[in-house]
Amino acid sequence: MPKIIYKDFSGTARTVEAETGSTVMETAIRNNIPGIEAECGGACACATCHVYVDEAWRAKTGEPSPMEEDMLDFGYDIKPNSRLSCQIKVTPDLDGLVVTTPEKQA
Repeated sequence: MPKIIYKDFSGTARTVEAETGSTVMETAIRNNIPGIEAECGGACACATCHVYVDEAWRAKTGEPSPMEEDMLDFGYDIKPNSRLSCQIKVTPDLDGLVVTTPEKQA
């Protein structure tokens, strides 16, 4: 199973195993990762699962879709590496993915 490393805004890291085919958000919720609220349940209808993708992983996670970009407009402290974790599907290629949660969600 791929491992995902979640860092909070203060730098505390938690490594968890993720099921291939799930999303980074679903994995966070199943593992009680703080900082990911996921109010819409993964429907890309809010920005409460916002994360920053580590620069080394940006190419592998891809760019946000136009719909995701629209939702990111509602996020807190958006940066070029901002993504909604509900839109990042876990694949074996993402083993070791590092994401950081913002100080707060929108």
